[in-house]
Amino acid sequence: MPVLVDTVVLSNLAAAKCLDLLRTLHDTAYVASGVYEEIQQGIQEGYAFLEVVDDAFTSGVLHLVTLDPEQEWRLYRTMPHYLHRGEAMSLAIASSRGWRFLTDDWAARRYARQINVSSSGTLGLLLYAVQQGEATVEQANAWLQTMIDRAHYRSPVTDLRLLIHPEQ
Repeated sequence: MPVLVDTVVLSNLAAAKCLDLLRTLHDTAYVASGVYEEIQQGIQEGYAFLEVVDDAFTSGVLHLVTLDPEQEWRLYRTMPHYLHRGEAMSLAIASSRGWRFLTDDWAARRYARQINVSSSGTLGLLLYAVQQGEATVEQANAWLQTMIDRAHYRSPVTDLRLLIHPEQ
């Protein structure tokens, strides 16, 4: 199932230079045009590490998508105002096409549940990469720490082992 990736997840992956992790999903990773615009704004504001997002389009890791059918535009216009443009656009597309959505925004995830859109985020992607043998826990933790330090990711954990083995 294709997946749409939101700005914060892209920012985290770009900061840790691990956008290729999206390939572990074995599905096509898309970025809504509204999210792409947010990334470009971040670059203009001095977040140079985001420039690797453009490389991910060139290499085929990411693909750009926008609202197409009338139905998606209607859904987009009904999205709650507390959602950012990129999140609202992504959710309208995901809902209409039956795609998954990667976001770290709790309000967007809560709304995704309300409209039956499957969602996860940065931690879910890191854990999936470990479970699939695409990364060791140590490597995933190093990426997570870089995301926290460089992209100011507010992660609820700093050690993925806590999510893999919660009893420890």
